[in-house]
Amino acid sequence: MATILVVDDEMGIRALLSEILTDEGHTIELAENAAQARAVREQIRPDLVLLDIWMPDVDGISLLKEWSLSGQLTMPVVMMSGHGTIDTAVEATKHGAMAFLEKPITLQKLLRAVEEALKKPAPRAPEPTAMPLLRPRSFDGHGVVVPINGIEPANGIESRALPLLQHEQSFELDRPLREARDAFEKAYFEFHLARENGSMTRVAEKTGLERTHLYRKLKQLGVDLTRNKKASLA
Repeated sequence: MATILVVDDEMGIRALLSEILTDEGHTIELAENAAQARAVREQIRPDLVLLDIWMPDVDGISLLKEWSLSGQLTMPVVMMSGHGTIDTAVEATKHGAMAFLEKPITLQKLLRAVEEALKKPAPRAPEPTAMPLLRPRSFDGHGVVVPINGIEPANGIESRALPLLQHEQSFELDRPLREARDAFEKAYFEFHLARENGSMTRVAEKTGLERTHLYRKLKQLGVDLTRNKKASLA
């Protein structure tokens, strides 16, 4: 079993997650802010961190960036938020987060996220000469490379500059927010369709969407369902 650090400023959330994960056989350490999280991480080197985004002193994204840039992101991190958006999830993933859980967190999603995060190899700390996690393609703000953990990029590019992630997905950020969000959502659903061999039932279960809504969403994004159906029959 694993040692898991739960970082959340809400006592009720800390208590609930601690109870659930202790019942699963894990050892739980608690922190209510970034300062306590830093101290616990130094003392015990947890196998996994569940990190809340909105905290009063230092927010979770800032703490994640700090660990990443200082070479201390040697454990998987799952972000949590009650006000999560796709933009927040992308931001967290840029800096090495393994997954993003939206509050209220269901038991099934919590246990699945913990299980999947613990299966992945621990990230390696970057070398002193490593390139920054967010690598621009040009200096005019066009074409920032946004790594999406676990999503196989359509162009097959292997990430060499990002020691904490295996792959990266390129998005053009010099465009309206809606277009950028649609591009991310399309890549997100295409990834899940490919991983589940085109099974809409399993994709709906994985993404937390009702099947009818999922179909509408995929059609709206222009996802080629025919291709995934052919792949599943191959």
